[in-house]
Amino acid sequence: MEDYVRAIAELPTEPVSRVFGLDRGKAIDRVYIEDFLEKHKTEIRGRVLEIAEDTYTLQYGENRVQESCILHVNGTGKNAVKGNLETGEGMEENCFDAMIITQTLMFLFDVGSAVKHIYRALKPGGTALITVAGISQVSRYDDDRWGHYFGLYESGIRRLCGQVFGDENVEIQGYGNVKTAAAMLYGLCSKDLQPEDFKVYDRDYPVIIGVALHKA
Repeated sequence: MEDYVRAIAELPTEPVSRVFGLDRGKAIDRVYIEDFLEKHKTEIRGRVLEIAEDTYTLQYGENRVQESCILHVNGTGKNAVKGNLETGEGMEENCFDAMIITQTLMFLFDVGSAVKHIYRALKPGGTALITVAGISQVSRYDDDRWGHYFGLYESGIRRLCGQVFGDENVEIQGYGNVKTAAAMLYGLCSKDLQPEDFKVYDRDYPVIIGVALHKA
């Protein structure tokens, strides 16, 4: 144990990477995000909305997707909907069978309003697949442009979403442990760790929270 304490005490105060390890390989949080989407991929179907791009819609929706749309604040991109989760701009009622909203809510100041607009835009029987960061560095890119306001934890996101969707329609899966959290904060990437490191979830050290919201 003393060896571990000494090794941690001797770590530098400067991270290996300030861009979540993306300059070295796949970011650690992406391993968790993609595991969550893989587990819920059958719910990605029909008319699907994804934030900013449709990478995950195409990767996990397979032949179940009838129409792929993206939500972009400037309306940029193919099949783009110019809109905003906070204000509800571009979010028509009962419009989408599925929504993929990864790593977005932390950058919205009025998260409660965003959840209400997500509910409104889903068709009855539809599902929103959301991931949020728990323990994380500040995303300097996002904070400089529109703000990085929150880290969200299991109890907070459950209460926030349950008020709108109903507690029984909120399904939560947490990911992370002290090792993967520390590695991510230091800017390591997924290849720096072993597959076994990602299999342990410690609720006291959440890196990512995955939320499946079902509209009755």
